[in-house]
Amino acid sequence: MSSAYGESPSPEETRSIGEILGDVSRNVTTLLRQEVELAKAEVKESTSKASKGVGMFVGAAVAGLLFLVFLSVSAWWGLGLHIGNEWSGLVVALIWAVIGAILAVVGKKELEKVKGLPQTADSVSKIPDALKGHEENNR
Repeated sequence: MSSAYGESPSPEETRSIGEILGDVSRNVTTLLRQEVELAKAEVKESTSKASKGVGMFVGAAVAGLLFLVFLSVSAWWGLGLHIGNEWSGLVVALIWAVIGAILAVVGKKELEKVKGLPQTADSVSKIPDALKGHEENNR
C-alpha cells in the first residue's frame, strides 16, 4: 500500500486490469486443463471396470445360446430315440445353464462397481465459486 509519507506503491498495486485479467485467464486455463486430465483418468478407470462386466455378460450370452442348442438337441434325441443318448445332451445343457448364471452374476457385480466420474463432477461443481472468489463455499 502507498502511504501519505511518500512511499512508492508496491508492484501489485500498480498492476493493470489487463495484467490481472491475464493472470485470471491463465489460472482458469490451468484449472480447466487439470479438470480434463482428471476426467481422462476417471474415464480410463471406469472403462476398465465396465469392459470387465460387459465381457462377463457376453460370456453369459454365449452360454445361454449353447444352453438352448444343447437343450434342443436333447429334446430332439429324447423324443426321437426314447433311450440312452438323449440324457447326455440334457446334462451338457444344464452345465451350460449353470455356467451362464454364474457369468451373469459376476458380470452384474462388476458393472455395479462402475462409479462414473465422481471426482471430476465434484471439482467441476466448485469452479463457479472459485471464479467468483468464494472458495470458502467449496469446503
